[in-house]
Amino acid sequence: MSRKNHVHLSDLVGLNRLSTDVTMGITDLTEALQNRIACSPGILGTPVQKLTSVFAPVVFNGVRAVTRLASDTTDVALTQLAPELDKGSSSEREAVLAAVNGIMGDYLASTGNPLAITMRLRCNGQPLTLERQALAAAFSQPRDKLVVFVHGLCMNDLEWTRSGRDFGVAMARDLGYTPVYLHYNSGLHTSTNGRAFATLLEALLREWPTPLKEFAIIAHSMGGLVSRSAYHYGISEGQTWPQQLHKLIFLGTPHHGALLERGGHWLNVCLGLTAYTAPFARLAKLRSAGITDLRYGNLLDEDWQGIDRFEPTHDQRHAVPLPKGVSCYAIAADMGSQSNKLLGDGMVTVNSALGYHEDPRLKLSFAPTRQWIAYGINHWDLLNQSAVYKQIRRWIACRGVAKM
Repeated sequence: MSRKNHVHLSDLVGLNRLSTDVTMGITDLTEALQNRIACSPGILGTPVQKLTSVFAPVVFNGVRAVTRLASDTTDVALTQLAPELDKGSSSEREAVLAAVNGIMGDYLASTGNPLAITMRLRCNGQPLTLERQALAAAFSQPRDKLVVFVHGLCMNDLEWTRSGRDFGVAMARDLGYTPVYLHYNSGLHTSTNGRAFATLLEALLREWPTPLKEFAIIAHSMGGLVSRSAYHYGISEGQTWPQQLHKLIFLGTPHHGALLERGGHWLNVCLGLTAYTAPFARLAKLRSAGITDLRYGNLLDEDWQGIDRFEPTHDQRHAVPLPKGVSCYAIAADMGSQSNKLLGDGMVTVNSALGYHEDPRLKLSFAPTRQWIAYGINHWDLLNQSAVYKQIRRWIACRGVAKM
């Protein structure tokens, strides 16, 4: 039995680089704050202001130089050792990496940090090689029914197993499906992940060892946006897998955005209102592109390109309807009861999860029989509640023709 490590040396390489970046960021923040104070009306032109203007740049540049030297030295040593010692991975480590990627995964990817997650299709936490013989070896009995599970923000594929339940294992047992799980960096733009997911699905279905009769996607939270984006790009790029997709089930997907990101956006706006708090607005800008895409539910490159994602904006999304010819279903959660409804599941409102929107152009038309609200549970309970699984099983087992 292989040993599973909580921390890899490659993690230390990534953490070393990240801590260096944080130190540099704090130095920049402190310098900016010092400049704001030194240039305030009560200090401007005084000996204090003149003294700090001479010595402050020397001090701050010195801190940056020493930090970079220490980081580079440590980085070289750890990088040489990492390939030999990094083996196995614990679920705890995977959860931490997923959370870090959700928060700042775009930054990790753009700086080449080894903490950045590379998108893969996996089974039991192990990456799949998308080649026919390798897939046949990975699954003792690859079936003619396939389901792909797509996790949400700050999560990973292992978290489909919660409280001893795994919907994929249950579908294999009850309905004869082979489950495959997407693992991805949820801090990247939704459209970036959508394109990559579409490419993986094209390879997976092309190389699947057995002719498929059924193919479904079940997506939680942000995973639903990534799946809709993938379908759009799969169609636009002439891929064949969209024609093989039979059913798409969304669990608590913020089709029209999440209130939490809108709160983070307005925090950024408020911090920038005064000269003294403006430097701290940089802290609000640490959140990833994936998170800011959740403000309104962006799916396409055009929804964010050429736009400062930290500036006040209105909903500028391009309309993306539900996939034609695919049976689409939506499950929303509400922490209240049917007679005492709350705003939603703690992360996503019921209206957003069910695709309702006052603009007919953006409204998603789920058939009434393909919507369901789970009361008394929160956003994460959608992953393991038996009532949720029973509803999924009912829909998956239904042989009805897709209707839009």
